[in-house]
Amino acid sequence: MRNILLQLDTDSLPSSFDAITALDAGAEVLLPYGGVTPERAVGLVHGAIFTRGPEQLHRTAIFIGGSDVAAAEAVAQAVTKAFFGPMRVSVVLDPNGSNTTAAAAVLAVVRHVPAPGPVLVLGGTGPVGSRAARLLAREGYSVQVGSRSLQRAQRVVEAVLLKYPKARLQPLETAGADALRSALGQVRAVLAAGAAGVQLLSQEMWQSSPVELLIDLNAVPPAGIQGVQATDKAAQREGKVCYGAVGIGGTKMKIHRRAIARAFEQNDLVLDAEEIYELGRQLDS
Repeated sequence: MRNILLQLDTDSLPSSFDAITALDAGAEVLLPYGGVTPERAVGLVHGAIFTRGPEQLHRTAIFIGGSDVAAAEAVAQAVTKAFFGPMRVSVVLDPNGSNTTAAAAVLAVVRHVPAPGPVLVLGGTGPVGSRAARLLAREGYSVQVGSRSLQRAQRVVEAVLLKYPKARLQPLETAGADALRSALGQVRAVLAAGAAGVQLLSQEMWQSSPVELLIDLNAVPPAGIQGVQATDKAAQREGKVCYGAVGIGGTKMKIHRRAIARAFEQNDLVLDAEEIYELGRQLDS
């Protein structure tokens, strides 16, 4: 029996990044499918669970990816609903690398700034930012969810509070320099998870602030946080500890590979943001 991974991608072409990582992580056979919808996923799931007995199903797993996080989450729902009794396989959900990247970034925050923080997440309504905010809130941090749209930031806050009612989060509109400058005066860490090639924070603004930790997850120039280099890994700049996308990326890749390997250890796991973060914490200990 070989370890078989179904790669279900909502994009028309399955991600080569996810495919290579899966093979490096222990998948011996990769079955990639693109353009997967919730309806199409059900037949693929049935094909996966009916070809092996329950005692062998841990040798089959499903990875769900794609650039559209909401679409991938809908596929994940359809996948888990198709299981019944012992007829199930483990599932890893990491669309757009959002869960593994957020987990790695939050681990860096935990390493340098003890809870309750506070922490500002810029680009906090995107796939990585919203998950980072959720994980930080779960860890007991006070989180400001920054976005150019206050309404979008509020929606992220409300979604996190549904899951963690006692979490401490506040939406923040970051379109104006005054609001951003004021926020920087109140936080110990900034995590930037905005769109590629968009500068969210100038060096002039952060270097004059009391912020201790800067994490920029944008690898495409210009940097999301000006002055932070993509290769920074706990680098000291202007008295701040700095991480860039490549510096975080090493941890992200370890978590990604561990999640795939873990999925082949038993057949009843669903690895979403929290479960993937816990795997990362085990690796980081």
